[in-house]
Amino acid sequence: MKAVLCESFGPAENLTLADIEAPQLLPGHVIVEIRACALNFPDVLMIEGKYQSLPPFPFTPGGEFSGVVSEVADDVQSWQVGDEVFGACGHGAMAEHICVPAKSLRAKPQSMGFAQASGISTTYGTSYYALKQRANLQAGETLLVLGAAGGVGLAAVELGKAMGARVIAAASSAEKLKIAQQAGADELIDYSDGELKEKVKALTEGRGADVIYDPVGGPMFDQCMRCINWGGRVLIVGFVGGDIPKVPTNLILLKSCQVVGVFYGAFSGRFPAENQQNFVEIIDMFNSGNLKALVGGEYALDDYVDALNCLSQRRAVGKIVVNI
Repeated sequence: MKAVLCESFGPAENLTLADIEAPQLLPGHVIVEIRACALNFPDVLMIEGKYQSLPPFPFTPGGEFSGVVSEVADDVQSWQVGDEVFGACGHGAMAEHICVPAKSLRAKPQSMGFAQASGISTTYGTSYYALKQRANLQAGETLLVLGAAGGVGLAAVELGKAMGARVIAAASSAEKLKIAQQAGADELIDYSDGELKEKVKALTEGRGADVIYDPVGGPMFDQCMRCINWGGRVLIVGFVGGDIPKVPTNLILLKSCQVVGVFYGAFSGRFPAENQQNFVEIIDMFNSGNLKALVGGEYALDDYVDALNCLSQRRAVGKIVVNI
């Protein structure tokens, strides 16, 4: 089968598209013929050797996928050949087939295409865990979302609206803000000029946001700490801005706020039942029309370099998908 291989850390140009042996079926597992692989910023970090967990060489990047079940182990009763599924796998999805634990899969809603379904495991799983379990976002609160047109940011905008919050979308261009507005954002902030704090305060009568969703990090984080409301929650989701910021503990004290970590991979592994319930609610929101799961770019497998560079260069709007 064809698969993208990482044999040394570096940029996407270091990867190769190779013919390798198809995966062997294991007990408790199924083999999925992959139709679409959705990319996330951790995929870029992984091939560069910068992610917190790294598989041994050679490995195939791609942490989430959708496809059709092609083989089922004898001890698996939950799936049949031909079932349309989606799921997350950490790595290995930029390939024609993958062997995954049966319990890691979910049924693809008939209303979704494969490209759309491939991109909901990580982005919506992360953002809903962040807003529901970590921030306890309440209807009527003000939610500020940074990187609001990217994968997790756009999911946070949609979920925040579905949960009844007033959503302020912040991004670095008018094009990106238009996408966030179409996803339901109530207010828009362009922070390409480096100014965020005063713009947030102007929209909140000086109070600041009750919850701030930050997948960007870098210099924006300090401004987040200066425009969080009394008793607010700042969600640390990632660092696509590059630098990992220092936490100004004096502001935590003065604002009686919380700085809350969001590590979705650990949550889904430690609390599978809660994660499963989250996805029941997420799929219900899709079926009711509250979530759209925008696919912003689709690439052929041969164009994997361009797909990964779209993420690494922060050009992505919505989900970037490689069709297999």
